[in-house]
Amino acid sequence: MATMTAAQQRAQSKAEYDAFLAACPSRKLLDRVSDKWVTLILAALGSGGSPQLGTDGAGEPRPMRYSELSRLLAGVSQKMLTQTLRSLERDGLITRTATATVPVTVFYELTGLGLSLHELMRSLKDWAELHMDEVLANRSEYDTRVA
Repeated sequence: MATMTAAQQRAQSKAEYDAFLAACPSRKLLDRVSDKWVTLILAALGSGGSPQLGTDGAGEPRPMRYSELSRLLAGVSQKMLTQTLRSLERDGLITRTATATVPVTVFYELTGLGLSLHELMRSLKDWAELHMDEVLANRSEYDTRVA
């Protein structure tokens, strides 16, 4: 049996990723990025977070403070926001930069990997907003048919 280098082992593992297989680690990643708070955080950081940017909401990616994200993401608890930001940092999708001030100033920013996912998340958010009326109408029609 031939010995493989670490780079060859990584390449072989990468070639074997198939999310349709139960043991594939990409399933956990899909589970993580399909979370509503992950979607909204990535969309916010990638668009500058301003909902007043016009109809497309597109702005330039910029660092945001925890309090900005908390205000922007209506309904997110402090615990959930903190846990989600930590998991995104662990996955390498965002960076956390703390500045020694009183109190400490902390900024969150998308990494290159996070930016590569941002467009998809922004599109998903936009799709949901655009088609919500249709989905609600379909649900209502279904519920009256099934009831």
